[in-house]
Amino acid sequence: MSPVNPFDETDTARAVIDDSGTLLEWNEGARRLLGHPAADVVGRPAARLLADGGAHTPPAPGSERWSGTLALRHRDGRTVPVWVLATRRMATDGAPAGWRVATPLGGGAERPDDPLVGAALRQSPCATMIFDDRLRLRGVNDAMARLMELPPARIHGLRPTDISGRLQNAEIEKHMLRVLDTGRGYDMEAYLKAAGEGSAHAWLARIAPLTDEGGRVRGLCVTAHDLTEQHRARERLQLVNEASVCIGTTLDVTRTAQELADVCVPALADFVSVDLLDAQEYGGEPPAPPAPPVGLRRAAHRSVTEGCPEATAKPGQLDSYPAGTPQADSLVAGRAIVAAVPSGDPERWRAWDADRFRRAQEYGVHSTMSVPLQARGTTLGVAVFTRFRRPDPFTHDDVLLAEEVTARAAVCIDNARRYSRERETTLTLQRSLLPRTLPPTAAVEAASRYLPAARSGVGGDWFDVIPLSGMRVAMVVGDVVGHGIQASATMGRLRTAVRTLADIDLAPDELLTHLDDLVLRLSEESGGDGTGEVGATCLYAVYDPVSRRCTLARAGHPPPVMVPPGGAPRPVELPSGPPLGLGGLPFESAELLLPEGTVLAFYTDGLIENRRRDLDAAQDLLCTILSGSSGPASPAGAPGPSGSPGAPGPSGSPGAPGSSGSLDETCDRVLHALLPPGGAADDVALLLARTRGLPASQVATWDIPADPSLVAPVRKQVLDQLAAWALTDASFTAELVVSELVTNAIRYGAPPIRLRLIHDTATLICEVSDASHTAPHLRRAKTWDEGGRGLLLVAQLTQRWGSRHTAEGKTIWAELGLLDDA
Repeated sequence: MSPVNPFDETDTARAVIDDSGTLLEWNEGARRLLGHPAADVVGRPAARLLADGGAHTPPAPGSERWSGTLALRHRDGRTVPVWVLATRRMATDGAPAGWRVATPLGGGAERPDDPLVGAALRQSPCATMIFDDRLRLRGVNDAMARLMELPPARIHGLRPTDISGRLQNAEIEKHMLRVLDTGRGYDMEAYLKAAGEGSAHAWLARIAPLTDEGGRVRGLCVTAHDLTEQHRARERLQLVNEASVCIGTTLDVTRTAQELADVCVPALADFVSVDLLDAQEYGGEPPAPPAPPVGLRRAAHRSVTEGCPEATAKPGQLDSYPAGTPQADSLVAGRAIVAAVPSGDPERWRAWDADRFRRAQEYGVHSTMSVPLQARGTTLGVAVFTRFRRPDPFTHDDVLLAEEVTARAAVCIDNARRYSRERETTLTLQRSLLPRTLPPTAAVEAASRYLPAARSGVGGDWFDVIPLSGMRVAMVVGDVVGHGIQASATMGRLRTAVRTLADIDLAPDELLTHLDDLVLRLSEESGGDGTGEVGATCLYAVYDPVSRRCTLARAGHPPPVMVPPGGAPRPVELPSGPPLGLGGLPFESAELLLPEGTVLAFYTDGLIENRRRDLDAAQDLLCTILSGSSGPASPAGAPGPSGSPGAPGPSGSPGAPGSSGSLDETCDRVLHALLPPGGAADDVALLLARTRGLPASQVATWDIPADPSLVAPVRKQVLDQLAAWALTDASFTAELVVSELVTNAIRYGAPPIRLRLIHDTATLICEVSDASHTAPHLRRAKTWDEGGRGLLLVAQLTQRWGSRHTAEGKTIWAELGLLDDA
């Protein structure tokens, strides 16, 4: 069992002196050596103890240890020559804190017959020290003596903290006490310089108990193993592993470049800059290799010094690097280049960039390593590693490590670059295919938003508002499966198909059937390997402001939310219908009677699908936000504002329930409430429409007998109605159009025949319906033809005309612009 306090002994004389030369501590061993009690010397200059008045060789500046023989004055006046070992003490923060001076007493020279020393020297194959149970040094072998560069006979009897004031020695002394108490060995790693070494090494200090025949711990054997190569290999492996985990966490070029710099500081360099070739300067694709002078744009940098004062370029700044600079040379050579700073002719550096040269001298930059960033045969830029705080230059192993880390980073940067380029192309295509503004209509007041996915590629979400004949309006929202250019291109084809099918006034379920056939053909055209299969969902609705009826059908799309005036929002119950592209399955329509001022919310699944909440909670929140969006619509013929695709504006404060807030503000509130702060994981399309109703006073209907002689009375009734509506300026044109359409219906159609006039502020619509399913077509009459000029006349006199099939037959319609006539 070791003593309770093994350091309470007088075999070693010890004193502590601060940097001003004042004695701070004086132990009993020192009193035995020189006779002075502690009270007489503590707090006084240590130089008074020198017998020669202070003449001695002082420690070299910055040294941690000094040893030599001093002539000291004994209390009785005689001179005592004493060999002393002075070691620099270190505070817990690593700062110097005075000197500790020690010398062993009693002549503790190594005895060849000492069983402890003999056993240790026989059992230890490497640098070894032997300590007794009071932690006094009893012996060292030759390997350890060479490491310490101290005469073994002089330091016998000293403790580890006497030999060196480093914090590692204090720690090893603590662990030695533990081994004495427990009898179990202990391994401790330290990274420090041995005596006479220019750079630090990694050491493993193995503390083993030495026991006698009775099993009692009589001392300790401390062996030192140099693990520098293993330590550096472990550091390199750790850096490579950290690079694989930390670099490329996003598909953002600047963020990826910053991650490369962050990983390598301070593990590999004191300052790291990442400069990328300016793609715009080289037409979008960097050359391989570039020719000097090379234009490089600073993407990121990192320093061990706060604020990166060593940086000569700011992020985003474009600099030109001529031939002879490490950056240009490494890019041209296609390999890493290590250079001393300044390399070559200092005056050439000064002439190229005086500020860079000045900062290199100011911060003591001594070594740089320029490594080109290359991926998939493309040179992307260069990473420059700089050392100014670490004294050792870059080695061959450092080059290999930097090349491996930058190779990983280059692939991530290239992925981010390709993704950004494809995303920008896809986004441009997507925005060009979506409506920039929604058309003003008398049927609805509409607002919309489109947001591309924040993290995945841009998808194929779309929306549209399509004016139809008879002041009706079609509203559509869809979502193509997948992301990227292919999805956007497919979206454009489907949107075009929907507008074409809407122009021939197909019912919603019939339109979706034709759209399903188109998606099947697109999948077949893409090939049979399954990689180009096309799938989509769609919701199509047609609203008639005259009847206030809305007919809807959906193909695997989320149902819309309806907000009646003064009522609670609720999802519309619609037959689900299969997604587009399955084929062979029917679609069903549903018809709703909507009070004026009803709000319909159409959206894609990206709005309600996220990890923060389930679908039911997201739909409930959507209904809550929409509860304040219903209310009276603006009068027919005075359309309200319509939103345009793009990012939402600032979200306004939610309006009180039941208020008739702006649909644009409601769109912003919906996106702000439902989307996560970092953006949606999928594309989001949102379309809000507030319905308007056309008053019965703006609609006039007549049943027409199939008698050509009654066309004149019909014209008279039309003129009277126009006069009642104060539209006499349009009477002449309207009379001609009505006469021609009614005459054609009587001559070529089948009864019953009906004439309807509809008007709002800007438009007068003439509709003639009959029971025949034969559609008319426009043809140019020849000079000798007696007829065939009627529809040509209608086409010339109206803004547009057309026909639509109905369940009872067909309707021929023509629109007259009232504002132009006025």
